[in-house]
Amino acid sequence: MKRWVSTLLVAWFGVLGCVQAEFFTSIGHMTDLIYAEKDLVQSLKGYILVEEAKLSKIKSWANKMEALTSKSAADPEGYLAHPVNAYKLVKRLNTDWPALEDLVLQNSAAGFIANLSVQRQFFPTDEDEMGAAKALMRLQDTYKLDPDTISKGQLPGTKYQAMLSVDDCFGMGRSAYNEGDYYHTVLWMEQVLKQLDAGEEATTSKAQVLDYLSYAVFQLGDLHRALELTRRLLSLDPSHERAGGNLRYFERLLEEEREKMLLNQTEAGLATQESIYERPVDYLPERDVYESLCRGEGVKLTPRRQKRLFCRYHHGNGTPQLLIAPFKEEDEWDSPHIVRYYDVMSDEEIERIKEIAKPKLARATVRDPKTGVLTVASYRVSKSSWLEEDDDPVVARVNLRMQHITGLTVKTAELLQVANYGMGGQYEPHFDFSRRPFDSGLKTEGNRLATFLNYKNEQDAFKRLGTGNRVATFLNYMSDVEAGGATVFPDLGAAIWPKKGTAVFWYNLLRSGEGDYRTRHAACPVLVGCKWVSNKWFHERGQEFLRPCGSTEVD
Repeated sequence: MKRWVSTLLVAWFGVLGCVQAEFFTSIGHMTDLIYAEKDLVQSLKGYILVEEAKLSKIKSWANKMEALTSKSAADPEGYLAHPVNAYKLVKRLNTDWPALEDLVLQNSAAGFIANLSVQRQFFPTDEDEMGAAKALMRLQDTYKLDPDTISKGQLPGTKYQAMLSVDDCFGMGRSAYNEGDYYHTVLWMEQVLKQLDAGEEATTSKAQVLDYLSYAVFQLGDLHRALELTRRLLSLDPSHERAGGNLRYFERLLEEEREKMLLNQTEAGLATQESIYERPVDYLPERDVYESLCRGEGVKLTPRRQKRLFCRYHHGNGTPQLLIAPFKEEDEWDSPHIVRYYDVMSDEEIERIKEIAKPKLARATVRDPKTGVLTVASYRVSKSSWLEEDDDPVVARVNLRMQHITGLTVKTAELLQVANYGMGGQYEPHFDFSRRPFDSGLKTEGNRLATFLNYKNEQDAFKRLGTGNRVATFLNYMSDVEAGGATVFPDLGAAIWPKKGTAVFWYNLLRSGEGDYRTRHAACPVLVGCKWVSNKWFHERGQEFLRPCGSTEVD
């Protein structure tokens, strides 16, 4: 028996072994699944070849026996009169037919099943499938895509055609339903009905869809439509166990509603509602502004502001290395000042950093403001790793380059963080700096007091580092993104789009050490593409003479 577990399989086990689930949070790690599936296909094809060879032998034997028994059964005594025929009959029944039985019972699937069983422990989990479904819904909401557009795969910048079947759309709707998300349940179940009505074949039945859809619209408060859909469900499946009870319940509620309307001398509430439902309001106050910027809408780059933006060669305040080879610097925003640098990292450096970061990638975390404990969150979907200068010479080289460009020391900066965004990968609006003041007694009035009062229960995220707050952010774009993935500043109305090899830089703190709250920013969901970034967070300590304090709190 051929051994189906390939050398390739063993190679990627080393990568997947340290990953475990949450594949949806990193496209970089999802690429390993492509090779895993390819290996399984080859294993399956090998099994099919063995089965086909076995069936070919069985078919040949059956044809041979059919011709022989047709002849022998026509004249049994005459056939057996020949001693050779009599011998062969005894031999066939004693030896050949048992041999055929062994062939039929031979388990040629054992190799494939063994391979599948070994690989299954590294397969995506239910959590991954739910995460992937939520990612599509996030893209649907952020970029205002209807289910039909997603189902047909009509996304900008796509290289490959991809469509969702009826069963795929049903899976989307069921995932939303299981999360109590009835808004998306309705959208996707309606898409399932649309594709079924168009004649698409599927294992999913209309009765199954109507079961989910009727209850979802009821949860959204549309009693009339819930009643209508339940009646349709019973017409398709009169014995449905829940539909009958639901119908009686809905009818009773509707009758109670009519009685209330009559008491109020109005029938205004009896009108059937339109089957259009609003997206529920969530926890993010600037949701609409944030998502508009992600779509490239609402950018407040007025002609007047644009006149204040310039391009120049940046010499790094006289840094010798940059006097010889200055960087191209472009203003992205005037206040707060956000700049982009070009050709910061070469393609070779980018690939090397991705190579050494990939095995270390782990689900990106956020710090709980109440407990100070690092935890995963739905509003940050990516994987990240931290690289030290000892990991590879390229890390030290890139760190030194960022020091030359910014004029800030990297001695007190955090390690180089490398992040890869997954399906619909994002990081919703956040601050890079800690909002809790380091010394509540430093000042008792003005902004510092307001900061203390507003965030006195928030843990000091960087206290243990002993290097002060995050004074500045240097963000390297290590890939182009076909669609989505912008860095946006909701309070400013600014949107910055990824360009491979470029970097953007801004100060998180004013010269007084107060946080600049205008720098609240977000990484928009990646619609199409694979987004890689790396960033360096510079801290206050060590910058005292490189970026002196201002004379007022707002400097």
